[in-house]
Amino acid sequence: MLISFILQQFKLTSYSKVERQKKEFLYVFSCVCLSDTWDPFQLNPIGAEKESKRTCFQLAQYLVAAIVGLAVLTSAVISKGCLLVLSTMSSPASMRSSKEKQFYMLMLVFCLVCPNFLVFLKSLWRCAFKSFVQPNMKTMSVICVIECLVSLGTSILVLVVMPQFDVLTNLFISGGVCIVSAVLQIAYRLQREKWKIIFPICSLILTVAGYCLLGVDYYVRVTSFVDRQSSDCFIFVAIGIFSSLLVSLCWWENPLQATNRLKETLSELDGFRDFVFVISSILRIIVIGGVYLIYHVLIEKSITWSDFNLQDDDWELLQVGLVLFFLQAFCSAACHWFGVVACKIHAVRMSFALPVCCTGPTVLLLGLILFITQAQELNGAEHGTITEFCESLVYLSQKNTTPVVLLEITRSICRTSLNSYYLQWPFSMLALEGVCMWSGFVTCTYYVWKTQVQRIERTSQLFVRRLYESAFIDLSLLLNTKMKLPRARNQESADDMQKCVIYLCATMWHETYDEMLKILTSMFRLDRYRGDPHQDHKDCFDFECHIFVDDAFMTEKGTEKRLVNSYVDDLVKVVIEVYRVFTNKEPDDVSIIDTPYGGRLMFVLPEGNMLYFHLKDKNLIRNKKRWSQIMYLYYLLGWKGYIVKNPQKIRQNNPCRDSMVSFDGEIYLLPQYNSDDKRRLISDDNTYILALDGDTDFQPKAVILLVDRLRMYYNVGAACGRIHPTGMGPMVWYQKFEYAVGHWLQKTAEHVFGSVLCSPGCFSLFRGSALMDDHVLKRYTTTATRASEYVQYDQGEDRWLCTLLLQQGWRVEYNAASDAYTNSPQEFKEFYNQRRRWGPSTLANTLDLLHSGAETVKRNSSISKLYIFYQMFTVGSSILGPASVTLMIAGAFQFVFKIAGTLSIIIASIPPVFYIIICFVVKSNTQITIAAIMSILYAFLMTASLFSIIGDMVIQETFLTPTGLFLVSMAIMYMVTAILHPEEFGMIIYGLMYFICIPSGYLLLTIYSLVNMNNVSWGTRESNKGEGEVKKNQNILCDRNCKLCCWDMKLQITQETENLMIRQITGQTVQQDLPIPITAQDITQEGAAANMELQAKDNAIKETLNEDTDKKSPTGDPKVKSAKGKDVASGSSNDSVEKLSINSYSSDEDDKDSDEDEINFMTDWVKPVKEEFLKKLTYANLKRNLQAQIRYALRNINEDDVRDDLVLMLTDTISRELSDVGPEDILLDSKLEELRYALTKQARHTLKTNQMVKLQKRVEVAIDKTLRAPQVQKLDEGEQDFWEKLLERYLSPIVESAAHKEEVTRELKSLRNKAVFLYFIINILWVVATFFLQAIGSDVISIKIPKYYPNGTESGETLKVEPLSLMFLFSFAILLLVQFLAMLYHRIYTLIHVVSYRSTEKDYKEKEEANPLHAL
Repeated sequence: MLISFILQQFKLTSYSKVERQKKEFLYVFSCVCLSDTWDPFQLNPIGAEKESKRTCFQLAQYLVAAIVGLAVLTSAVISKGCLLVLSTMSSPASMRSSKEKQFYMLMLVFCLVCPNFLVFLKSLWRCAFKSFVQPNMKTMSVICVIECLVSLGTSILVLVVMPQFDVLTNLFISGGVCIVSAVLQIAYRLQREKWKIIFPICSLILTVAGYCLLGVDYYVRVTSFVDRQSSDCFIFVAIGIFSSLLVSLCWWENPLQATNRLKETLSELDGFRDFVFVISSILRIIVIGGVYLIYHVLIEKSITWSDFNLQDDDWELLQVGLVLFFLQAFCSAACHWFGVVACKIHAVRMSFALPVCCTGPTVLLLGLILFITQAQELNGAEHGTITEFCESLVYLSQKNTTPVVLLEITRSICRTSLNSYYLQWPFSMLALEGVCMWSGFVTCTYYVWKTQVQRIERTSQLFVRRLYESAFIDLSLLLNTKMKLPRARNQESADDMQKCVIYLCATMWHETYDEMLKILTSMFRLDRYRGDPHQDHKDCFDFECHIFVDDAFMTEKGTEKRLVNSYVDDLVKVVIEVYRVFTNKEPDDVSIIDTPYGGRLMFVLPEGNMLYFHLKDKNLIRNKKRWSQIMYLYYLLGWKGYIVKNPQKIRQNNPCRDSMVSFDGEIYLLPQYNSDDKRRLISDDNTYILALDGDTDFQPKAVILLVDRLRMYYNVGAACGRIHPTGMGPMVWYQKFEYAVGHWLQKTAEHVFGSVLCSPGCFSLFRGSALMDDHVLKRYTTTATRASEYVQYDQGEDRWLCTLLLQQGWRVEYNAASDAYTNSPQEFKEFYNQRRRWGPSTLANTLDLLHSGAETVKRNSSISKLYIFYQMFTVGSSILGPASVTLMIAGAFQFVFKIAGTLSIIIASIPPVFYIIICFVVKSNTQITIAAIMSILYAFLMTASLFSIIGDMVIQETFLTPTGLFLVSMAIMYMVTAILHPEEFGMIIYGLMYFICIPSGYLLLTIYSLVNMNNVSWGTRESNKGEGEVKKNQNILCDRNCKLCCWDMKLQITQETENLMIRQITGQTVQQDLPIPITAQDITQEGAAANMELQAKDNAIKETLNEDTDKKSPTGDPKVKSAKGKDVASGSSNDSVEKLSINSYSSDEDDKDSDEDEINFMTDWVKPVKEEFLKKLTYANLKRNLQAQIRYALRNINEDDVRDDLVLMLTDTISRELSDVGPEDILLDSKLEELRYALTKQARHTLKTNQMVKLQKRVEVAIDKTLRAPQVQKLDEGEQDFWEKLLERYLSPIVESAAHKEEVTRELKSLRNKAVFLYFIINILWVVATFFLQAIGSDVISIKIPKYYPNGTESGETLKVEPLSLMFLFSFAILLLVQFLAMLYHRIYTLIHVVSYRSTEKDYKEKEEANPLHAL
């Protein structure tokens, strides 16, 4: 009433004052609302706030785009300029000697050959080590003929025609190579808008005009006797035009691809394009050489072979020629690469089209500036008229003081009409020719300015040809850009992204509350990123969240009921808490479903996406992660993929529930059905599974970056991100650097050279079609029966799944910009047990892949024989790890204690042998304890060794020793690597911890893992805090255990029991009502749940329990049902109203039928879970939920006033109607009906007052959502049948006989013994070999290396190194160098991807308007 009075007072003031007062009141009111309950406090998880674009990233994005654009322009200008200079200096009119001319002509030949040679090497590599497809000889012959014609035209134009012309004509004439492309565009009408055909028509007209002006210009030169120009030039003009036409055939494929002409032929060509490039590159090189030899040797006879034998006095010639060649070749390749980068980072206009189009004018401008400003440096030239100046240049050819390049360029410009004695105005025709040619190719490639590309678009999707023409690098880039990208998305459509569906599948195994908070917060963040209709974003996709909880049930002692354990209780509390944080209200739509595998909780996330909790009962379904993965893969890819494609074969229990009525009276599907309906239009290739752990923390950006890899590269079956371990303590510090090095070097090397071998299950994206491929998912369901299978299949399921994908031909990639965070073992024991599983499994899967290497190379285009060799080398290095560490420890003893080499090896070998014996004798926990003690001792020794090595370098005054050089190189390499990962640079701090723990991680841990290979238990998170515990009852007044004679008796009196006894004494009657589902929810006080249990599985059990209940409690017969909607009151010490049934929104007859049948399928675990969600119907929660629902339903800016009025008035109504209800009391059914009526009435009145009656339906739905209780549902018959058959076929609990267990144990021990013997015999041989080399003596067998000081001077001493040690050190250094180079390559493309993502990143901006239907 107070609020109503205040609002009435607002009407007496001016409008602006009302607005100000209303805002002040709303702030005060929000503070007052916090006092509605004594417990208004909530968590605020890190990362729950909205993501926003950071200014520094935006600036970095623009800076990168500007740098790339400048690089494109600079490299194109240098490339074009060097080619013009070489053609000018090799011209017959040049003032150079014949020896110099022929050398510069040879450099021109090399410039033409270079790109063909590079393409030949790349294509040959792909054919030899990637894939080879048998070519179609007819198609290949046609392509080779066209390539030969193009090469012929290029060679004639560059080697024959251009040396005959001046530098300006050479600059302009290249613009005519677009003529064939323009003709094809006109012929096939490739323009989407008809009027745009004017562009290729103008291009054709301008190009023809340019050629005409070229002929007229040379006619004027001949008739005006400019530079004694002969009439032979007309032949070269004609040859130049003809050769330009031949060159323009180079890009014939672009228009044909755009028209889908010859579609089958071109698609067939893509299969064997690499082989075609191998052959065509050779043919092109032969043609180039043939033109050079035929013209200059046979026709012109200008080649003197003896002149190629350069002498000492030809150093300047060699220097100028080679510099020009290398600059032209390198800048052409760089320009092509930077052009690709510009397109991939979404800077097509600014960093690609604009710089390339400006290349010609920039070269012209720089040439003129050079001609005008540097002419003064031509000492001896007359600076009068232009003709006098040009004539005087002849006398400078013999002077060595003159810059050669500047002189030749100036002399070439003097060959134009500018040097005419009669008329200089014809020079304008040359300028007009340049304008026409430049305008011709710009209008021909107009489509480049409108090209829309996706993030990290493949080069083959950006450009038609892999080969670029270095002689026309600017025109080559523009004409080679595809006219119509097959999978490009423009501003009007986002089809590709909309066709993606992602299933987030997290497996939980005894996670803590904080760990659950991380994964759920991440899922809610993704829901907000994807679904908010008020926010602009370009990444549109559909997704569902599924969490599979292993070991979710317990048997309650005393009652033998299967209830959810404390882990599920925590999970339910977490989802409620996170929902409050993100929406300031309780979950709206909650469904509880009993399933054959246990149970399911279904939620609708704030933006309409679905969240499922699958609760697994280990008595009904197999436990552990691999079986959870099989469970969700068959469910999501098998079952859901089947029902969406065959909806007519699925029977629905309650079809009326498939849809609801929207605000505007339209029918729409419920979120869960709507998501499945969208899947119908999505192929398995675009269906992705995001595998997660129950403690993974990630941002939406990380998911999008992984999706990019799978969307753009169809041979990628899986992609993983950068995993960051979290936690505190020394073990976590060690793992931080270990993970960093593993991702920085090892995973990047695998990604670059072949394929990643393991995509970790904590954060990896899998392609649905890859998992559904033959020999993948079906093989993944194999139950381990042999010892080796237990190690490979169950100890490292993620690596085995990736091995199956690789063997089937799929590629696994690594994206360094996709960050995910997961908890790592913080205790030494937990860490050793985790690696005890990982170590043998990693080795088994790698050996399996190497064993099938030949077959895998045939199937997998990403894996080559060289990559198999690389993996063999890394496996060999890891196997020799213990021996290497032992020898390193021996070296430490030598440095620290000055012990002889042989004795130090013996001493260093004693601890490993001792620990091997320990591991065979004592229990696992004792082994770990001893390993911890030895690790500490080794850490002290490694620390002393580090400082001893440093001290030794100081004493010897040099670090140029094998050990010192290796140590310094390692430090520099890791430092550079860390600098290249700026966000992870802090990891370098943990490098020292990693160094001193090397003996523990590579020696003791290896021994522990191998010796305990027969232990196939999980080893981590094994405790179940919920199993076997009695469910706690609140308000217990007395809990005693009594013994009378031979009887044990338990006496327990609760507050509820006391109240019942008092009521019996006073003669009061107590009525009891059973819970009603879906449309009516039974609300009972928290203590009474333990006294009323429903058994629906077996009639006999139900009758027995009913009899027991009758004997124990006089509260009524549970078989008697109360009428629907009847109130039930249970007394309490506070005389407050307790839980009651609540009517739901729908009142259909089908709902009533399902309500009456709910008790027939409600099992023991359902009711306690249901009661947790019923707490949303307390007074305090109702007020908060209603405010949030109204604000969400009315989000448009033009609805601000009515929204604020509704919030105030409806909240006032709740306060008025529930004035006699406590803040924590759950409302009675009758009270809720009264409240519904009052809220609806008040809402109608407020909307009518504000003249916004059209919003009535939306407000009523918001009110209904506020008062809606959780539903208890049954599975569809079809899905019920699916789960029963899946359990029977693949997932039924494994029951092993004692004999089988004994046999498996024996096999595991036998496998352990073989592995330990083979593993350590190799290490022993390595140590023994080194020992005998030490024993023989360094003077007999050693490699002597001269000792140098850091300044490069030789000390006169020699260093003696054992051959084996030096070989191993050298091999390890090569391995690290290879990984370092792969890291550099990977970092570049990661930067490209990040910049590309930032340019399309979602920007959280509020819109002016919103779609009203989203308010649902």
